[in-house]
Amino acid sequence: MKISAQEEYGLRCLLQLARADSQGESLTLAQIARLEGISVANTGKLMWMLNKAGLVQSQRGTKGGYRLSRPASEIHLNEIISVQDDQRVQSHCKSYTGILDSCVHTGDCGIRPFIVELHQIVDNALAEITLSQLLGTEAKVDALLHQIQSTKQRMESNRVQA
Repeated sequence: MKISAQEEYGLRCLLQLARADSQGESLTLAQIARLEGISVANTGKLMWMLNKAGLVQSQRGTKGGYRLSRPASEIHLNEIISVQDDQRVQSHCKSYTGILDSCVHTGDCGIRPFIVELHQIVDNALAEITLSQLLGTEAKVDALLHQIQSTKQRMESNRVQA
């Protein structure tokens, strides 16, 4: 599964806001753009989408800027990714039509259930990770993700044995 540039930058912008929020600060578009090395125009588009989705809020004025709409510990990654690309599963079949207007397997497709299930597995995994868990060093985040995976495997093993 591929994460688009828009999804990556949206997540990175939210992480910048989470860092600022932990210090009681907000960030302007220009600050977010500079910190992430992206254009102010692209940052504006991302912030508009994230604001519309209820993940960030903006405030005008000299003390204005962007903030997370709720604590980073309450924002799950599946919310962020779905905001950035909500139509991925629905549009999958329309993307692979070959030279035709619609897929030849539209009526009966063995691949579609696999694609839908794959997206559900990824969505479930992302739902277990919060924005606050991605704050910190790469090594810290990597260790946390391994810990989550180990805990999940133990729980599934215990459930099978019961």
